Amino acid sequence: MQLRFIGVILMAILVLPVQAQPKRPDTIEGRPNLNGIWQSLNTAYWDLEAHSAKALDDFWKLGAIAAIPAGKSMIKGGTIPYLPAAAEQRNKNRASWPASDPEAKCYMLGVPRVTYHNMPFQIVQGGKDDDLLMVYPFAATNRVIHIKDHSEPPVDTWMGKSDGSWDGKVLVVKTTGQNELSWLDRAGNFHSNELKVTERFTVIDANHINYEATLEDPQTFSNPWTIEMPLYRLIDDNAQLLEHKCVPFADKLLYNDLMGLH
Repeated sequence: MQLRFIGVILMAILVLPVQAQPKRPDTIEGRPNLNGIWQSLNTAYWDLEAHSAKALDDFWKLGAIAAIPAGKSMIKGGTIPYLPAAAEQRNKNRASWPASDPEAKCYMLGVPRVTYHNMPFQIVQGGKDDDLLMVYPFAATNRVIHIKDHSEPPVDTWMGKSDGSWDGKVLVVKTTGQNELSWLDRAGNFHSNELKVTERFTVIDANHINYEATLEDPQTFSNPWTIEMPLYRLIDDNAQLLEHKCVPFADKLLYNDLMGLH
C-alpha cells in the first residue's frame, strides 16, 4: 500500500505543469523589445566577402588552430564596390595584417564592425522615447543611440555618433563622424571619415533580429552597399557580458621596439 501511495505521488508530480519562467515582454510602450545579449554567428569578422578556409602561415606553430574559417558573403550583391585606388589600399591592408589591424591594437572597432565581432553585445532599452545603449566587451566599448539629440558630431571619433529613430517597428540608426582609422573586418576592408552607416534592426521574434547596415562613402566606394545577417539572442541562464579589456594584450605589438622585442 505504501509503495502504491508513493507511486501515485510521483505520477502526480510528473504530470504537474512546469512552473513557467516570467515571459519576456514583446514590446516596451508599443516598441519592439530589443533588450538582451545578442551575437552574430558567421565569419563576417574575418571577411565580409565570401572566402575559403586559409592557413595563417606566420603562426604555423599553432597548426590548425591558426586558420581562417571559410565563410559566405554577408553583402547583398556579394562584393564590396571599391573605387580602384581604395581597392589597392585594401590589398595593402590585407598584406600587412595582423599588425596593421586596429583590432590587434585594441582600438575600438567602429560601426558596423562592432556588431558582427565574434563577441556578443548587449542592448539596453527603456521607454519608447528614451535613448538606447549598446555595450560591447571588446575594448570596453559602448555607444548611445540618440533618439532625441540628432545634432552633428563635433569631431570624428572611433565610434562616431549614432542617431536613432523608429520606422514603425524597425529601429533605424544612422552613424556619422567616425574617423578613417577603423576597419570593417580582418581582411583589410576599410573606409574613410566620410562613411555614413544606416543600420536597421528588425525583430523577427523574441530571439532573432534581422540586421542590415548600408554603407555610403563616396571617397572609398563607387556606390552604397548593404550588409545583412541575423543576430541571435543568448538564452543561457544568467547570460551576461564578460569584460575583455585588451590593452595589456597589445603592449608588445605597440611598443616592441621600446621593450627590446624582435
